[in-house]
Parts: sequence; C-alpha cells; structure tokens
Amino acid sequence: MQLPLFQGVSPQQLSALVEKMPFHFLKYRDGEPIIAEGDTCTHIRFVVSGSVRVQMQFRHLQVQVSQTLDAPNVLAPDYLFGLDTTYPFTVTAQGECGIMQLLKADYVRVVQSDKVFLFNILNYLSRNSQRFSTGLLDIKHGSVIERIALIIAVVTSQQSQDVQFDFLQKDFCTLLGTQRTTLIHALDDLKQEGLIDYDTTQIKVLDLIALRQKI
Repeated sequence: MQLPLFQGVSPQQLSALVEKMPFHFLKYRDGEPIIAEGDTCTHIRFVVSGSVRVQMQFRHLQVQVSQTLDAPNVLAPDYLFGLDTTYPFTVTAQGECGIMQLLKADYVRVVQSDKVFLFNILNYLSRNSQRFSTGLLDIKHGSVIERIALIIAVVTSQQSQDVQFDFLQKDFCTLLGTQRTTLIHALDDLKQEGLIDYDTTQIKVLDLIALRQKI
C-alpha cells in the first residue's frame, strides 16, 4: 500500500488484485542487472525490498549520474507508454533486493479497474512532464548553481539517495553552458554550504532537498 501508483487503495482491493493479476516477484543479488540501457519497457516494475542503483549516461557527453532508490518505489513508469519505450539508464541491485513486476497489458487492466489507479498514474506522469518542461525552459537562465540544481532535479527523484555525478570537466561545462572557472566557483559555494562534495571528476550530493531548493 506504500508503493507509488497503489496509494489510496484499500487492503481488500489490493488483496483481490494480487489474486486476479499475474504479479511476478523476483529476487536479485548484489550487483545483478535488473534493467539494461536500451531495454524495452514491457513491464511496470516496483522495488518492494532493498535498494537499486540507477545509472544514466548523458548522450554525446562524458557525464554520468547515478542514484540509489530504496523500497518502496516504482522504476520509471514514464517509459511504459509513448513513442520511445526504451530505458535510457541501467538498474542494478544494490545488496539483495526484491522487484514486483506486471506486464504492461495487465497493468492497463488494473488502471481500467479503478479510478484511483488511473489518477495515480496520470498524476505521476503529469508531475514528471511538468518538471522536465520547467527544466528545459530555465536551463539557460539564472546562475550556474541554479542550473546545477535544475539538472539534478530533472534527473533524480525526491526519494533518491547517494546522488553522484562522474564527468569530464569540459563536458560538464558544456552541459551547463558555462566556463570552467565559473563552474569551480559555483561548486566551491555549494561545498561551503555543505550541499555537495566534489573533486575534478566527481560530485557527490550531500543534501538533495536543500540543493533542489536552489532552483
């Protein structure tokens, strides 16, 4: 009942749903692949125990972001529908974890069975769409700190843990549209505030919530 997209549903409804629908419960060991970049999203997947590590490479740039998602969580239902249904990232088990998954066609039946499921997925997709749109409109405006915060807000969720960027400085500057000296100055300010730690090739986010508030 704590899983995203299932909140607001009664225990009786969930019990009946699990009995009728072919949910699959899978166990993964530490480091085992769950999703590979380029895989087609054929199932809706939930992290029901443990944690997973999500890694995404920015196209044409040596910039990679990684984050940990703890249970209970949903894995990118954005790619279940639309023109592009391939995952742009990899997901691996971080320690032992459990995944619950349901075929797309069966999930559509779930959504059609009750308006609560329908509104949950519509709200989720709308929230993500608005977040991406805002980020694209604002990315070339404001300070470098605001641009860093925007990129992090777009590529992570509020539940993300251990967010980390690995990069070549010239490519990270290209992504932000700034010069190296300006980037270093912004990173120094964020480090002094205790929001990040960084070196020449890596940024570790220490306070994701506070950093998001920089937008």
